[in-house]
Amino acid sequence: MNRPLKNLYLVSLGCARNQVDSEIMLGQLAAAGWRVTPDPEAADAIVVNTCSFIESAAEESIDTILALARLKETGACRCLVVAGCLPERYREQIVETLPEVDVFLGTGAFADVVSAVEACAGTVRCLLPDPDALVPQGSDTLRVLGAGHMAYLKIAEGCSRHCTYCIIPRLRGRQKSRPPEHVIAEAESLAAAGVQELVLVAQESTGYGWDLTPPTRLATLLNQLAEAVPEVWIRFLYGHPESVDEATIDAVAAHPNICAYFDIPIQHASDPVLKRMGRHYGQADLLRLFEAIRQRIPHAALRTTVIVGFPGETEQDFDALMAFVDTIRFDHLGVFMYSDSEDLPSHRLSGHVPPKMAQKRHHRLMTLQAQISLAKNRQHLGRTFTVLVEELVEPGLVAGRTMFQAPEVDGVTYVEDGDAVVGDRICARITDAMEYDLSGETA
Repeated sequence: MNRPLKNLYLVSLGCARNQVDSEIMLGQLAAAGWRVTPDPEAADAIVVNTCSFIESAAEESIDTILALARLKETGACRCLVVAGCLPERYREQIVETLPEVDVFLGTGAFADVVSAVEACAGTVRCLLPDPDALVPQGSDTLRVLGAGHMAYLKIAEGCSRHCTYCIIPRLRGRQKSRPPEHVIAEAESLAAAGVQELVLVAQESTGYGWDLTPPTRLATLLNQLAEAVPEVWIRFLYGHPESVDEATIDAVAAHPNICAYFDIPIQHASDPVLKRMGRHYGQADLLRLFEAIRQRIPHAALRTTVIVGFPGETEQDFDALMAFVDTIRFDHLGVFMYSDSEDLPSHRLSGHVPPKMAQKRHHRLMTLQAQISLAKNRQHLGRTFTVLVEELVEPGLVAGRTMFQAPEVDGVTYVEDGDAVVGDRICARITDAMEYDLSGETA
């Protein structure tokens, strides 16, 4: 007698928003009686939540799928489900590319994951409902958290902007903000479960609420959250230069549990490149924005991401970006090389930059940022900060983050402490500074 399919393995690729989707799928599967296993060899069903934002992400997704597909021959796997952005972007043509997969779920079909893993019958299915029809999660949506001390809190789905390099509006539909009462209720539930930090995510977090009736703003939500869960750290990622307003800056300044941390991807600092990207601001606007943040909150940490090698980017444009980064001196900065694809409006722009040139510019900018980051980290020497413990590295040594370090994208702080456990907040005096990480001892 065959045993029922009940062991499941899920791998989540890509961004923090994908992580939330994966945790919600796991919540649905757990409620249906599935047991999550950390061992893919023992899994009766495997789900891969994919990313295809840029070429390297799509390649990673495909490599992961092919590696796990082998377990249909060597392991217990009877059903392989691929979900998320990869099938949404490449749609029915992906069925021929990946015949090893049993079910494909687009970004509007996450709610079908239980039926997908339970109804594998040898016939490939591709479910691609309109992402715009997706209803944002409710206040009581089940989730299986990846970490007990920190949780991403999705405040909106989709994006209504039209940046020429970005496929997200097509993959996720227009912006659909969650009602504030749903966000607050989930935050309170997560806090009651022991979560110590909530990281607000959306495609454009600082544009939250404009699409609701009546409209609201991120600043209002931040004020409400800070008061609802006063003991929990709150930070937001994925801001937009056009929607960071004074009220948002004031909300961050007003509450000690809101991290003075502004993640605002600028994408570039040359006006001609920004125009070709479909970004409706210029370098002067960016200078005013970061000056306003630092005037209001002098200790605020600034993080951004930029794209080098965008079509039409000249050496003069790149020099403008280098000079801007050297002027602002971001605490954290990520650099992407432009990823081209025929389904992007930017593909049709003239002046594509050779990959070797883009790689060279990437290296130059990262070298500059490493110098800036090291200098900024050295300013923390001798100072004491609260550190949220995330990992027990070895006996007597833990790794965690301060309020000016976001999960996964920034450096960490190592602390000599023999008693702390994951989820603790400890005071640490900084004794050593590296390019991206800090080290300290219990204060």
